[in-house]
Amino acid sequence: MAAHRRKRGPSPGSAKTNKKAKFQQPERVQEAAADEFTVPAPVSEGKWKNKERVLIFSSRGINFRTRHLMQDLRTLMPHSKADTKMDRKDKLFVINEVCEMKNCNKCIYFEAKKKQDLYMWLSNSPQGPSVKFLVQNIHTLAELKMTGNCLKGSRPLLSFDQAFDHHPQYSLLKELFTQIFGTPRYHPKSQPFVDHVFSFSIVDNRIWFRNYQIIEEDASLVEIGPRFVLNPIKIFQGSFGGPTLFENPHYQSPNMHRRLIRLATAAKVRERQQVKELQKLKKKEEVSIVPPDPTADVFYTPAEIKPQPVETQPPQLKPSIKRKDKQFKRQRMAKKRH
Repeated sequence: MAAHRRKRGPSPGSAKTNKKAKFQQPERVQEAAADEFTVPAPVSEGKWKNKERVLIFSSRGINFRTRHLMQDLRTLMPHSKADTKMDRKDKLFVINEVCEMKNCNKCIYFEAKKKQDLYMWLSNSPQGPSVKFLVQNIHTLAELKMTGNCLKGSRPLLSFDQAFDHHPQYSLLKELFTQIFGTPRYHPKSQPFVDHVFSFSIVDNRIWFRNYQIIEEDASLVEIGPRFVLNPIKIFQGSFGGPTLFENPHYQSPNMHRRLIRLATAAKVRERQQVKELQKLKKKEEVSIVPPDPTADVFYTPAEIKPQPVETQPPQLKPSIKRKDKQFKRQRMAKKRH
C-alpha cells in the first residue's frame, strides 16, 4: 500500500515553491530579440576631470534687468552655483570665503552702485587674478525675443577675436573667460552635444558678448541672447584685490560721463539765451530801409548862421478889448424877462 502512494506537492502557503524553466524554440527566441530595443550607453560616461565650478551671485540693490541677466547666465552655465545676495557693507575679500564654502574656484559677482551703475567681477578664487568691468547695454533673453534657441545644459563653443592674442591684458582675459564660461566635459549636469557659441569680440576698447545658436541644416548662426558689453577697468593680481596689473586708460567713470552730459546741456542753454538777447538788441536798433548814400553830402552847403537878437527890455502887454456881444446879449435877455 505504501508503495502506491504518490508524493504530494508543497502546500500553497508554504514558502518553498518549485520554479519550472520554460524552454523556447530557437525561432521564437530570435523573434523576441528583434522586438526588444537596446538603449545605448550615455556619452557622458567618461571621467569628469575638469572640476571647475562658478559661483554667480550679486550684491543688494540690483535692478530687475541685472537679476534677469544673472539668471540667464546660470541657465546657460550648468556648472554654476547660486548664493544669496551679499550686503554692500561687507568687504569684497569675504567672497573668497563664500566660494570656499560653496566649493567653487571661480566667481562672477555683480556689484550695483547708485541703483543705476552695474559692475562685474570675474575672479579666480582664492589665488587670483581678478578683473573688474563696467557692464553696459544689457539685453536679456526675455527682452530680446530672438528666434534662436538652445537646449539647456549643452556645452558652448567659445569664439574669441584675433585682438585677444595681440595684447597681454587681453590674453589674460581670454584665459579667464575660457575657464569661467567653458562648460567642463563630462559634467553631470551638462548634455553631450554642442549647439551654441559664445562670442567675445573687442570693439572700441570694450568686450562685446554675444550668444548664437548653431543651425544644423546649413551651420548658420542665429543670435539667442543675452548680450552685454564689458568695459574693463582694472586687473588685479589677487582675488578681489592686490597689486594692479593693468588699468584701462580709456575708461571713463559713469559719474564723469553724466557730469560731461550736464555741462554740455548747460552750455547749449547758455548759447540759446545769448542768441535771444542778441535778437532783442537788434530789434531795438533803428533799421534803415534805404542804405545811406556816401555821395549825398557832396553838394551840401550849410546855411549862414544868423545872429540871434538879445532883448534887453521886457515885452509890452497888449490892452484887453471887451467884446460887444456880451452887452447886446444882456439887453436881449432883459427884454425876454419883461
